[in-house]
Amino acid sequence: MSWFLHEGRPLHYLERGQGEPLLLIHGLGSSGADWAWQVAELEHKFRVIVPDLPGSGHSTSLPGTCSIGGLARALWSLCDHLGLDTLNVVGFSLGGAVSLEMALQRPDRVCRLGLINSLATYRLDHWSKWIEAALTLVLVPLIGMRRAARLAARRLFPMPWQTVLRERAAAVVSAVPPSNYLLTGRALLAWTAIERLHLVKSKSLVIAAENDFTPLAEKRALAAALGAQFITVRGSRHGTPFDAVAATNAALSAFVEDRPLPPAGRWRCDRSPRALRFPGSLADEHAASTAAAIGAEGLATGPGSAAGASMGVNTAALV
Repeated sequence: MSWFLHEGRPLHYLERGQGEPLLLIHGLGSSGADWAWQVAELEHKFRVIVPDLPGSGHSTSLPGTCSIGGLARALWSLCDHLGLDTLNVVGFSLGGAVSLEMALQRPDRVCRLGLINSLATYRLDHWSKWIEAALTLVLVPLIGMRRAARLAARRLFPMPWQTVLRERAAAVVSAVPPSNYLLTGRALLAWTAIERLHLVKSKSLVIAAENDFTPLAEKRALAAALGAQFITVRGSRHGTPFDAVAATNAALSAFVEDRPLPPAGRWRCDRSPRALRFPGSLADEHAASTAAAIGAEGLATGPGSAAGASMGVNTAALV
């Protein structure tokens, strides 16, 4: 496990594999451990760097107001620390917004940009965004983090075979401090890149779930504005890296290696749970980071960190 101090606050990240650098950025209410299914394949081809965003996982919140621009700058500081002149960046949901912001802040340094179920703006210009904002900003204070997390998990993974995914999502999100969750959610709602998309220079890929909670047409428009390749994953909901592991991994590997994308017949939701051997996995290493941090002067358990609360939750459904 590794730590980097940004603006005096510890930012946690993991590295696996060797080769061309690939930064994977997680979604809201989660941590880098979410990429375990992808890293299990990608680490054999790339130098995979998986951070916990400030205020998420084992990383403490940044001082002052949370913003997508601030999260992107924190990750650029990490990249500078690691000596990465250029890299590939892939983000899921919130992580997609941070990835896109990174590509806008330093266009010449992002070679390839991958966005999974992400938008160019989260401002409330569509009824579906109003619903998602209400679920984020109203339900959490009203019914508490644990019950809100259970509701969110049922929406993400409603199929009978997705019980393991549903239980893990509920456990992980319910362990996040509500203040961190709400601050990051509000930052996302305030962010937009619509007027700046022409500045992106990266080769781009947009992966969109057929049944995502926000409009598919908006993701198609984003892909068109970026000149990106576009994939619709049939049967998937918002959690495509979890419910469509095979499609996600195949698309990302092909994209970063500049190979043709898999045929459309493979762009579909998984039909059964994807097993992940927990010992030795990214999720195992991420869980071990908590114990190490607590032993090392409580580095990751200070104000604004979810590390203490999330210890062990990421292990529950990955055996």
